[in-house]
Amino acid sequence: MGRLDSQREYWDTAGTTKTFGYPIELGWLDQVPRDAPVLDYGCGYGRLTAELTGQGFTAVEGVDVSPALVGRARDEHPGLRFAVLDDPPRLPHPDGSFAAALLFAVLTCVPGDDAQRGLVAELSRVLRPGGLLYVSDLPLQDDERNRERYERFAGRHGTYGVFETDDGAVLRHHTGEWLRTLFEGFDTVRERELDARTMNGRPVRAVQLLLRTRVR
Repeated sequence: MGRLDSQREYWDTAGTTKTFGYPIELGWLDQVPRDAPVLDYGCGYGRLTAELTGQGFTAVEGVDVSPALVGRARDEHPGLRFAVLDDPPRLPHPDGSFAAALLFAVLTCVPGDDAQRGLVAELSRVLRPGGLLYVSDLPLQDDERNRERYERFAGRHGTYGVFETDDGAVLRHHTGEWLRTLFEGFDTVRERELDARTMNGRPVRAVQLLLRTRVR
């Protein structure tokens, strides 16, 4: 994963001040045993890792590219498991290590097609056959502000939906067609759209997918 797709410098500086607020529907994980290993990929400061632990999950591990965010997670949630990804998206785990994984607001921070494919492939590798991948991310938005950003940065980044924020992040909103292509190796269990807030506090329409790896 290249520098643009990990953006470690951003997440170690401006990114440490952000508030991540995508809601999680815990009922979607009812079929996951509470003692099963669960991965929170792109855990940030550990919000969801802590929320799952508080709901009785005993083997949750959060990983992130940002040492600063992982440091914040360890400070705010002592005793929980967090690790820095030194070579994202590669994970230091054997095949089939996890019963479930969370991927919340991560694809939006990984703008490149190939980098997104590599991340999804790595998560598929570490999930057990029949394991669950819970994705929460952003489709293309319909408001004028976002449409203007998509148009303005499409030439620079080569993909409609990729844009730059005022404080230096490069982010991506996705077409439904691209998300279907990206996850074509999974079976869709559930899907919903919902209102959420971006890391800068703006209202946004989000999409959530519960996907299952196929038994090989």
